[in-house]
Amino acid sequence: MNIKTMRDGVLLHEGLNFVLTNRIPRLAVNRAIGWFSRIESPWLTRLSVAVWRWFTDLDLSDAREQRFGSLHAVFTRELRPGARPIDPDRSALVSPCDAIVGACGDVQGLRVLQTKGFPYTLDRLFGSAEAAAPWRNGCYATLRLTSSMYHRFHAPVDARMEHVTHIRGDAWNVNPSALKRVPGLYCLNERAVIRLRLPDGESLALVPVGAILVASIRLHAPQLHLHQRYEGADEIACDVPLHKGQELGWFEHGSTIVLFAPPGFVLRPHVEPGLRIRMGEALMTLPVHAASR
Repeated sequence: MNIKTMRDGVLLHEGLNFVLTNRIPRLAVNRAIGWFSRIESPWLTRLSVAVWRWFTDLDLSDAREQRFGSLHAVFTRELRPGARPIDPDRSALVSPCDAIVGACGDVQGLRVLQTKGFPYTLDRLFGSAEAAAPWRNGCYATLRLTSSMYHRFHAPVDARMEHVTHIRGDAWNVNPSALKRVPGLYCLNERAVIRLRLPDGESLALVPVGAILVASIRLHAPQLHLHQRYEGADEIACDVPLHKGQELGWFEHGSTIVLFAPPGFVLRPHVEPGLRIRMGEALMTLPVHAASR
Protein backbone atom coordinates (compact mmCIF):
# COMPACT_ATOMS: atom_id res chain seq x y z
CA MET A 1 0.00 0.00 0.00
CA ASN A 2 1.49 3.36 -1.04
CA ILE A 3 1.48 6.56 1.01
CA LYS A 4 -1.31 8.17 -1.02
CA THR A 5 -3.60 5.15 -0.52
CA MET A 6 -2.89 5.14 3.23
CA ARG A 7 -3.56 8.88 3.45
CA ASP A 8 -6.82 8.54 1.51
CA GLY A 9 -7.89 5.72 3.81
CA VAL A 10 -7.25 7.81 6.92
CA LEU A 11 -9.19 10.74 5.47
CA LEU A 12 -12.11 8.47 4.58
CA HIS A 13 -12.14 7.01 8.11
CA GLU A 14 -12.03 10.49 9.68
CA GLY A 15 -14.80 11.74 7.41
CA LEU A 16 -17.04 8.75 8.20
CA ASN A 17 -16.33 9.16 11.92
CA PHE A 18 -17.29 12.82 11.73
CA VAL A 19 -20.56 12.11 9.92
CA LEU A 20 -21.58 9.23 12.20
CA THR A 21 -20.92 11.14 15.45
CA ASN A 22 -22.02 14.66 14.52
CA ARG A 23 -24.76 14.47 11.83
CA ILE A 24 -27.16 12.95 14.34
CA PRO A 25 -29.51 14.43 17.00
CA ARG A 26 -26.66 14.83 19.49
CA LEU A 27 -28.60 15.91 22.58
CA ALA A 28 -31.16 13.12 22.16
CA VAL A 29 -28.34 10.58 21.75
CA ASN A 30 -26.71 11.88 24.94
CA ARG A 31 -29.91 11.34 26.90
CA ALA A 32 -30.35 7.85 25.42
CA ILE A 33 -26.80 6.81 26.28
CA GLY A 34 -27.19 8.26 29.77
CA TRP A 35 -30.32 6.14 30.26
CA PHE A 36 -28.75 2.99 28.80
CA SER A 37 -25.58 3.31 30.87
CA ARG A 38 -27.59 3.23 34.11
CA ILE A 39 -29.40 -0.04 33.40
CA GLU A 40 -28.47 -2.33 36.29
CA SER A 41 -27.69 -5.66 34.60
CA PRO A 42 -24.38 -7.48 35.10
CA TRP A 43 -24.81 -9.64 31.98
CA LEU A 44 -25.73 -6.65 29.78
CA THR A 45 -22.74 -4.78 31.21
CA ARG A 46 -20.38 -7.68 30.44
CA LEU A 47 -21.73 -7.88 26.88
CA SER A 48 -21.40 -4.10 26.40
CA VAL A 49 -17.83 -4.13 27.74
CA ALA A 50 -16.92 -7.00 25.38
CA VAL A 51 -18.23 -5.01 22.41
CA TRP A 52 -16.53 -1.88 23.71
CA ARG A 53 -13.18 -3.70 23.77
CA TRP A 54 -13.52 -4.54 20.07
CA PHE A 55 -13.23 -0.82 19.26
CA THR A 56 -11.00 0.58 22.01
CA ASP A 57 -8.08 -0.28 24.30
CA LEU A 58 -10.29 -0.47 27.40
CA ASP A 59 -8.24 -1.74 30.37
CA LEU A 60 -9.98 -2.28 33.70
CA SER A 61 -7.08 -4.01 35.46
CA ASP A 62 -6.34 -0.95 37.66
CA ALA A 63 -9.97 -0.42 38.74
CA ARG A 64 -10.79 -0.69 42.45
CA GLU A 65 -13.78 -2.94 41.67
CA GLN A 66 -13.65 -5.72 39.09
CA ARG A 67 -17.37 -6.43 38.88
CA PHE A 68 -19.70 -3.80 37.44
CA GLY A 69 -23.48 -3.69 37.57
CA SER A 70 -23.87 -1.05 34.83
CA LEU A 71 -21.94 0.79 32.14
CA HIS A 72 -22.22 3.90 34.29
CA ALA A 73 -20.19 2.11 36.95
CA VAL A 74 -17.53 1.32 34.32
CA PHE A 75 -17.41 4.90 33.01
CA THR A 76 -17.08 6.39 36.51
CA ARG A 77 -14.89 3.67 38.04
CA GLU A 78 -12.46 4.43 40.85
CA LEU A 79 -8.88 3.19 40.72
CA ARG A 80 -7.19 0.91 43.21
CA PRO A 81 -4.97 2.75 45.74
CA GLY A 82 -1.58 3.66 44.32
CA ALA A 83 -2.59 3.21 40.67
CA ARG A 84 -1.78 6.87 39.92
CA PRO A 85 1.20 8.14 41.98
CA ILE A 86 1.19 11.92 42.38
CA ASP A 87 4.46 13.66 41.50
CA PRO A 88 5.74 14.98 44.88
CA ASP A 89 7.88 17.75 43.36
CA ARG A 90 6.58 21.05 44.78
CA SER A 91 7.38 22.75 41.47
CA ALA A 92 5.24 20.28 39.48
CA LEU A 93 1.72 21.06 38.37
CA VAL A 94 0.38 17.61 37.52
CA SER A 95 -2.07 16.40 34.93
CA PRO A 96 -5.58 16.40 36.40
CA CYS A 97 -6.59 13.33 34.37
CA ASP A 98 -5.51 10.48 32.13
CA ALA A 99 -5.39 11.95 28.65
CA ILE A 100 -3.83 12.38 25.25
CA VAL A 101 -2.26 15.83 25.04
CA GLY A 102 -3.68 17.94 22.24
CA ALA A 103 -2.80 21.52 21.35
CA CYS A 104 -0.66 23.12 24.06
CA GLY A 105 1.90 25.85 24.66
CA ASP A 106 1.81 29.61 25.15
CA VAL A 107 -1.36 31.65 24.99
CA GLN A 108 -0.86 34.37 22.35
CA GLY A 109 -2.74 37.24 23.95
CA LEU A 110 -6.11 35.50 24.30
CA ARG A 111 -5.59 33.21 21.31
CA VAL A 112 -4.90 29.46 21.45
CA LEU A 113 -5.29 26.48 19.11
CA GLN A 114 -7.78 23.63 19.21
CA THR A 115 -5.62 21.92 16.57
CA LYS A 116 -3.11 23.09 13.95
CA GLY A 117 -4.64 25.84 11.84
CA PHE A 118 -7.78 26.20 13.98
CA PRO A 119 -7.43 29.01 16.55
CA TYR A 120 -10.03 30.19 19.04
CA THR A 121 -10.06 32.95 21.63
CA LEU A 122 -10.43 32.66 25.39
CA ASP A 123 -13.13 35.32 25.61
CA ARG A 124 -15.37 32.95 23.63
CA LEU A 125 -14.39 29.92 25.71
CA PHE A 126 -14.77 31.66 29.08
CA GLY A 127 -17.78 33.73 28.09
CA SER A 128 -16.17 37.18 28.27
CA ALA A 129 -12.83 38.96 27.93
CA GLU A 130 -12.98 39.84 31.64
CA ALA A 131 -13.31 36.19 32.68
CA ALA A 132 -10.42 35.20 30.37
CA ALA A 133 -8.07 38.05 31.39
CA PRO A 134 -6.03 36.19 34.07
CA TRP A 135 -4.68 33.79 31.42
CA ARG A 136 -3.67 36.36 28.81
CA ASN A 137 -0.19 35.37 27.52
CA GLY A 138 -0.17 32.42 29.90
CA CYS A 139 0.24 28.70 29.28
CA TYR A 140 -2.29 26.01 28.33
CA ALA A 141 -2.66 22.30 27.69
CA THR A 142 -5.55 20.47 26.04
CA LEU A 143 -6.17 17.04 27.57
CA ARG A 144 -8.42 14.66 25.65
CA LEU A 145 -9.94 11.73 27.53
CA THR A 146 -10.91 8.88 25.22
CA SER A 147 -13.95 6.74 25.99
CA SER A 148 -11.81 3.90 27.38
CA MET A 149 -9.80 6.03 29.81
CA TYR A 150 -10.23 6.60 33.53
CA HIS A 151 -12.87 9.38 33.61
CA ARG A 152 -12.27 11.04 36.98
CA PHE A 153 -10.31 14.28 37.26
CA HIS A 154 -8.27 15.73 40.10
CA ALA A 155 -6.66 18.88 41.48
CA PRO A 156 -3.41 19.60 39.61
CA VAL A 157 -1.84 21.44 42.56
CA ASP A 158 -2.58 22.56 46.13
CA ALA A 159 -5.19 25.29 45.78
CA ARG A 160 -8.65 26.52 46.72
CA MET A 161 -11.58 26.17 44.37
CA GLU A 162 -13.24 29.57 44.38
CA HIS A 163 -15.72 29.65 41.51
CA VAL A 164 -17.51 27.46 38.97
CA THR A 165 -19.19 28.82 35.84
CA HIS A 166 -21.56 26.62 33.86
CA ILE A 167 -21.79 27.57 30.16
CA ARG A 168 -24.61 25.97 28.21
CA GLY A 169 -23.97 24.62 24.75
CA ASP A 170 -24.08 21.80 22.24
CA ALA A 171 -22.56 18.30 22.31
CA TRP A 172 -20.29 18.05 19.25
CA ASN A 173 -17.76 15.24 19.22
CA VAL A 174 -14.35 16.60 20.28
CA ASN A 175 -12.21 13.92 18.60
CA PRO A 176 -9.48 14.88 16.09
CA SER A 177 -11.73 14.57 13.02
CA ALA A 178 -14.19 17.09 14.45
CA LEU A 179 -11.44 19.44 15.68
CA LYS A 180 -10.18 19.67 12.07
CA ARG A 181 -13.62 20.57 10.73
CA VAL A 182 -15.49 22.73 13.24
CA PRO A 183 -13.88 26.10 14.10
CA GLY A 184 -14.12 27.13 17.77
CA LEU A 185 -15.51 23.72 18.69
CA TYR A 186 -14.79 23.92 22.42
CA CYS A 187 -16.60 27.29 22.48
CA LEU A 188 -19.75 25.67 21.07
CA ASN A 189 -20.09 22.80 23.55
CA GLU A 190 -21.47 22.71 27.06
CA ARG A 191 -18.66 23.26 29.53
CA ALA A 192 -17.69 24.36 33.02
CA VAL A 193 -14.99 26.81 34.06
CA ILE A 194 -13.46 25.79 37.39
CA ARG A 195 -11.32 28.57 38.85
CA LEU A 196 -8.63 27.65 41.39
CA ARG A 197 -6.59 30.02 43.57
CA LEU A 198 -3.03 29.05 44.53
CA PRO A 199 -1.49 29.99 47.91
CA ASP A 200 0.50 32.81 46.26
CA GLY A 201 -2.68 34.30 44.77
CA GLU A 202 -2.19 33.08 41.19
CA SER A 203 -5.23 31.66 39.37
CA LEU A 204 -5.63 28.44 37.41
CA ALA A 205 -8.59 27.39 35.30
CA LEU A 206 -9.80 23.90 34.44
CA VAL A 207 -12.35 23.85 31.64
CA PRO A 208 -14.09 20.45 31.34
CA VAL A 209 -15.85 20.35 27.95
CA GLY A 210 -18.85 18.11 27.33
CA ALA A 211 -19.23 16.18 24.08
CA ILE A 212 -21.34 13.63 22.22
CA LEU A 213 -22.25 10.68 24.49
CA VAL A 214 -21.21 12.63 27.60
CA ALA A 215 -24.30 12.46 29.80
CA SER A 216 -22.96 14.90 32.41
CA ILE A 217 -20.08 16.44 34.35
CA ARG A 218 -20.25 15.85 38.09
CA LEU A 219 -18.36 17.83 40.73
CA HIS A 220 -18.04 16.70 44.34
CA ALA A 221 -17.57 20.08 46.04
CA PRO A 222 -19.58 22.09 45.43
CA GLN A 223 -22.05 19.31 44.70
CA LEU A 224 -22.99 19.92 41.08
CA HIS A 225 -24.38 17.71 38.34
CA LEU A 226 -24.02 19.66 35.09
CA HIS A 227 -25.84 18.48 31.97
CA GLN A 228 -28.02 19.80 29.15
CA ARG A 229 -31.14 19.92 31.34
CA TYR A 230 -29.39 21.44 34.37
CA GLU A 231 -31.65 24.14 35.87
CA GLY A 232 -29.50 25.53 38.68
CA ALA A 233 -27.38 28.67 38.90
CA ASP A 234 -24.71 29.09 36.24
CA GLU A 235 -22.38 31.15 38.47
CA ILE A 236 -21.42 29.31 41.67
CA ALA A 237 -19.08 30.90 44.21
CA CYS A 238 -17.33 28.49 46.57
CA ASP A 239 -14.31 28.14 48.85
CA VAL A 240 -13.07 24.54 48.79
CA PRO A 241 -9.53 23.69 49.95
CA LEU A 242 -7.81 21.16 47.68
CA HIS A 243 -4.59 19.20 47.83
CA LYS A 244 -2.68 18.03 44.77
CA GLY A 245 -4.24 14.88 43.40
CA GLN A 246 -7.55 15.27 45.25
CA GLU A 247 -10.50 14.03 43.23
CA LEU A 248 -12.75 16.83 41.91
CA GLY A 249 -15.34 14.89 39.92
CA TRP A 250 -15.88 12.89 36.77
CA PHE A 251 -17.15 12.78 33.21
CA GLU A 252 -19.68 10.08 32.41
CA HIS A 253 -17.85 9.34 29.13
CA GLY A 254 -14.68 10.53 27.42
CA SER A 255 -14.22 14.25 26.77
CA THR A 256 -11.68 17.06 27.17
CA ILE A 257 -10.21 19.29 29.87
CA VAL A 258 -8.33 22.43 28.87
CA LEU A 259 -6.02 23.69 31.62
CA PHE A 260 -4.93 27.34 31.71
CA ALA A 261 -2.16 28.85 33.84
CA PRO A 262 -1.00 32.49 34.04
CA PRO A 263 2.33 33.84 32.71
CA GLY A 264 5.33 32.26 34.45
CA PHE A 265 4.09 28.67 34.21
CA VAL A 266 5.75 26.54 31.53
CA LEU A 267 5.06 23.12 30.06
CA ARG A 268 7.49 20.35 30.97
CA PRO A 269 9.89 19.68 28.05
CA HIS A 270 8.39 16.26 27.26
CA VAL A 271 4.81 17.59 26.97
CA GLU A 272 3.74 17.88 23.33
CA PRO A 273 0.71 16.95 21.20
CA GLY A 274 0.14 13.20 21.03
CA LEU A 275 1.70 12.42 24.43
CA ARG A 276 -0.24 9.97 26.57
CA ILE A 277 -0.16 11.25 30.12
CA ARG A 278 -1.60 9.90 33.34
CA MET A 279 -3.20 11.72 36.19
CA GLY A 280 -0.52 12.74 38.68
CA GLU A 281 2.34 13.03 36.18
CA ALA A 282 4.11 16.39 35.85
CA LEU A 283 2.52 18.61 33.22
CA MET A 284 3.81 22.13 33.97
CA THR A 285 6.39 23.80 36.17
CA LEU A 286 5.24 26.42 38.64
CA PRO A 287 7.08 29.75 38.90
CA VAL A 288 9.74 29.81 41.62
CA HIS A 289 7.67 32.08 43.89
CA ALA A 290 4.66 29.73 43.68
CA ALA A 291 6.63 26.51 44.18
CA SER A 292 8.38 27.83 47.28
CA ARG A 293 5.17 28.35 49.26
